[in-house]
Amino acid sequence: MTLTWPEFRQARRRSRQAWALLAAAALTVVAVLGWFFTAGQFGAVDPTDGPSEAPVLAAGWMNAVASVRLVPAGSAAALLDTLTVKGRAAQDNYDRSAFGQAWLDVDRNGCDTRNDILRRDLTGAGFTKESGCRVAAGTLREPYTGRQITFSRGADSSKAVQIDHVVALGDAWQKGAQQLTAGQREDLANDPLNLIAVDGPANQDKGASDAATWLPPNKAFRCHYVARQISVKAAYLLWVTPAEKDAMKRVLSSCPGQQTIVAAAQ
Repeated sequence: MTLTWPEFRQARRRSRQAWALLAAAALTVVAVLGWFFTAGQFGAVDPTDGPSEAPVLAAGWMNAVASVRLVPAGSAAALLDTLTVKGRAAQDNYDRSAFGQAWLDVDRNGCDTRNDILRRDLTGAGFTKESGCRVAAGTLREPYTGRQITFSRGADSSKAVQIDHVVALGDAWQKGAQQLTAGQREDLANDPLNLIAVDGPANQDKGASDAATWLPPNKAFRCHYVARQISVKAAYLLWVTPAEKDAMKRVLSSCPGQQTIVAAAQ
């Protein structure tokens, strides 16, 4: 079959259009996959029934840690406005050892901090044989993602549940912790106010981020999370950056009645 010149041009135009549509579709697929495997996998879940808060103390066996100053009860937004605002200090001299040995027994209840937090946050926590401290198993209604996680002590399974510093130690170091005493930094690292049992991958994703660069995927928890960061920073005389304060104010604008988080037995 012989094509005329106008027919040939029209066929070539249609061919180019088809290839352009295919290329656009391929780019869309790549973009969607990239989004899903970064933030999208959390956003797609967007749990509606995730926890909106987390405990601080547990009555009868868990004691408060003496912070640098008491956290005042009241508006979290008002307390945020009392925090110093300035840029980060250098981090090149940061070392985790500046906050003491990991998981000390700073509240003097006979158990290390990691097991205290697991016992506080897990439902149905069970202990290893002949131990009243070492948590062996339990269920976590995880606050950062809203997932239900079954915890079982072991080299691999323990990684599924990690203990997060709400104000990351690296962030604290750049915002005032260098001026604290060694003992005060140990308290900050082991204070139940600054510790929550969370999803391991979410904790790794957060790293040493502040509220300007990371917030829990579970949106129901964000007001408590930001109020808890503000409370910890007030308790240990830490400051916030301008971007961090702006991010905190945006979160709190959705919950103007959000209160500070104080160390009270649940």
